[in-house]
Amino acid sequence: MIEVTEARNRVLDALTPLGTEVVPLASALGRILREPLTAPFDLPRFDNSAMDGYAVRAADLIGATAESPLVLRQAAELPAGEAAREVVEQGCCVRLFTGSAMPPGADAVVMQEDTQPGEQPGLVLFLDGAKPWENVRLQGQDIRRGEVVSEAGTPVSVGRIALLGACGYASVAVGARPRVALLATGSELREPGQTLAEGQVHETNRIALAALVARWGGEPLICPIVRDELAATCAALDAAFGAADLVITSGGVSVGTRDYVKEAFSSLGGTIEFWKVSMRPGKPFVFGRWHDKFLFGLPGNPVSALSTFRILVAPALLRLQGAIRCDPVPEQWPLAEALNNHGDRVHFARVSVGEEGVRLSGAQSSDAFKSLAQSDGLVEIPPRTVFPAGQIVKVRRWSPDS
Repeated sequence: MIEVTEARNRVLDALTPLGTEVVPLASALGRILREPLTAPFDLPRFDNSAMDGYAVRAADLIGATAESPLVLRQAAELPAGEAAREVVEQGCCVRLFTGSAMPPGADAVVMQEDTQPGEQPGLVLFLDGAKPWENVRLQGQDIRRGEVVSEAGTPVSVGRIALLGACGYASVAVGARPRVALLATGSELREPGQTLAEGQVHETNRIALAALVARWGGEPLICPIVRDELAATCAALDAAFGAADLVITSGGVSVGTRDYVKEAFSSLGGTIEFWKVSMRPGKPFVFGRWHDKFLFGLPGNPVSALSTFRILVAPALLRLQGAIRCDPVPEQWPLAEALNNHGDRVHFARVSVGEEGVRLSGAQSSDAFKSLAQSDGLVEIPPRTVFPAGQIVKVRRWSPDS
């Protein structure tokens, strides 16, 4: 049995990123960039107005107040999107709108709320002065041409989509989505919606894991339920590896006489890299290699399956897509109640996050669906450790965008 950190490191060290594909920027949310992107021009591209108002020479408005306004002649009007050609001469101004290019000769913008129409057409009263470059967005003040705006290996966020769009990128190169086959073993299992006989239960791990796989960037493939038979398990694994980049099984990896996943995998030529991880829930976890593909054997209990996925499989999916950071930075929250772990294995407690802080989401047994449904993520509690109420803890959310 190995420690969680060693297990995660061994998984990540074994993986190399898959291929690259080009997708429309509008479809890139959550994907991992595979090449650095630079700004092809300055942002802003040109000096422009930060608001509706008037382009002026700041020196022309020295001393202007509401009680003693100064008058300038409006020489032109410049809508956003038009080239600035009118030169602002002494004693003149140009009507601007948010985003309008700054005309030559002007060095400030006075917002329209600080102005009034003059007594004669074409004259504008200024009720306040202006500092040089006030209300002006200067060319390149945000980003300079040639500056790296997105590093390879970073996820595409909403803000990054906006930035890349402003830089003119219509498409981006991202990591290919790993194809993930999902198997569940157990003769007692039936599909949701089917009528249950005595001793049978509905299988739920595959659909829950499929949702998580998709949230972590993979393409889930839900395979048929596998009976607890060696031949059936071998056939199911062989088909799954033929269709996917990696295979996730649930159930069949413990020490029972009908747990056939390890035996079937080995009979297909697979190599088991390690079995059993010092964590609760989720000790009977298998990681193996079949040629250039990989097996992640998860426990059958739903909580154990989802917990081991979040801790050990989710980082692997990011690595396969080329991510630099294979686990998002955990959120930090204060505890609303004490959390303890009296055992000798790391406990990944299911917790909910509220205004008052973090608390257990309910019963922590590995078959407790209610607390699983009410949980927002996991808190790692080392062996023989008590976290008092008020302590800041790290919460690993179930998915990177939850």
